[in-house]
Amino acid sequence: MAVNEATADESLGGSLRDANSASSVRSSTSGSGTASASGASSDSGVASGSGAAISGEDDRPTRTIRAKYVVGCDGARSGVRRSMGRQLQGDQAFHAWGVMDVLTVTDFPDVRMKCAIQSEAGSILLIPREGGHLARFYVDLGEVAADDAGRIRQTTIHDTIARANAILSPYTLEVKDVAWYSVYEVGHRLCDRFDDGVDADGSEREPRVFIAGDACHTHSAKAGQGMNVSMQDGFNLGWKLGAVLTGQSPHELLATYSAERQVVAQNLIDYDKQWSSLMAKKTAELTDPDEMTRFYVDQAEFLYGFRTQYEPSMITGTAEHQALAAGFPIGKRFKSYPVARVADANFVQLGHHHRADGRWRLYAFADASGEALARFAAEVPDVVARFTPAGADVDSVFDVKLVLQDAWQDVDLGTIPPIFLPRTGSLGLVDYEKVYAAIAPRDCQPAAPKMAVGTDPDADIFDAREVSRDGAMVLVRPDMYVAAVLPLDAVGELEGFVRAAFAEHR
Repeated sequence: MAVNEATADESLGGSLRDANSASSVRSSTSGSGTASASGASSDSGVASGSGAAISGEDDRPTRTIRAKYVVGCDGARSGVRRSMGRQLQGDQAFHAWGVMDVLTVTDFPDVRMKCAIQSEAGSILLIPREGGHLARFYVDLGEVAADDAGRIRQTTIHDTIARANAILSPYTLEVKDVAWYSVYEVGHRLCDRFDDGVDADGSEREPRVFIAGDACHTHSAKAGQGMNVSMQDGFNLGWKLGAVLTGQSPHELLATYSAERQVVAQNLIDYDKQWSSLMAKKTAELTDPDEMTRFYVDQAEFLYGFRTQYEPSMITGTAEHQALAAGFPIGKRFKSYPVARVADANFVQLGHHHRADGRWRLYAFADASGEALARFAAEVPDVVARFTPAGADVDSVFDVKLVLQDAWQDVDLGTIPPIFLPRTGSLGLVDYEKVYAAIAPRDCQPAAPKMAVGTDPDADIFDAREVSRDGAMVLVRPDMYVAAVLPLDAVGELEGFVRAAFAEHR
């Protein structure tokens, strides 16, 4: 829940944690633009244009939270989703899995290796856990009858261990301790919206209530994708709520949450259907013994979260100038690369200096002659100032960074424009850590930062990320997704783009 100008004491937190029933959302009668919420629950409710409310009845005193927005992260049986009048839609795979985190003694030689085990008795997905001994086993419990009515969920840990031994045979598995155990049925379900931003007549309005994670998408538990995607739901929504609540951005920004994340959730479900189907196959059903390995490798970009690409919107531009920095695809996550920080000659990963602090990053990749950079440095400070609150640090909204083509030894910081060396804080101290020089990884030795396998040791960031030697600017959102690629001296285009996403202050 995003709370605006409100306090919540520890007793309230306790009552909310203790509540066992689902919350509901209903319209506030206040015209103040806030919402009220109580620790109890109900089964009905809506949100109004002025705010939202969580409320209900039980035998405890009613407590009220004044809030503008409500976020439901209350799982697959979400009461918040139900109160919004939305539901999960999809299908059941009629297949069940037992999941156990266990300490074991086994003669299976690959127990500390992530692996998919398939035999005529079924399948196991084995994922070693932390500490050197704990391991997670996803154990195939087989198909579930349509009239099972949940009986499969009564499968005991002892039955699951026996099933695991049958699949592993002739190897054996002796379980010494069970840290956690559960049974789940594979289901693929998705909510058509992740907010309440539409009225009964279909007209769009400002969303006040949001859902995230299992409250809006469910799938199998294998490969860890549910947690990864759910955390990205929260990250995507969190920075947008922060921007709106602080007055940095208009409320229209919030509509992009559902538009962006619902597509990602659908892609996850499409992937999971294929993965679950492969995992459920017996060895005789596999057309190729390497089928699963090949699928896993082919889908690696998706598994690691790099395949997400947001469509054009008020915060994601078009591909008109994509060729200027082809290695930074618009709408996809900013791909890091080694550079040399000029001030201290330290070799760093450029993307690792993008903190999750709600700021936008504007990377200026300098042209060889420096002429376009000079025009950029002369014009961009006015744009930055226009969207920065009075009295705030100059880099509090836009963190402007410079990447030069020169060797770091040849850069004179005394010639660098002030926008890249801002004075910040109460003492007005200079921030020297925004100026970088392109460098080939081979030249970083022996102090090179970690690099991806296959990195060309002779390619600098301009080569590796296909950035034009005539210069370019790359605008990156607070969630580290590329918002726009523009010519370095196209400051007017930059201003036109950001005006939709920001409130002007000057």
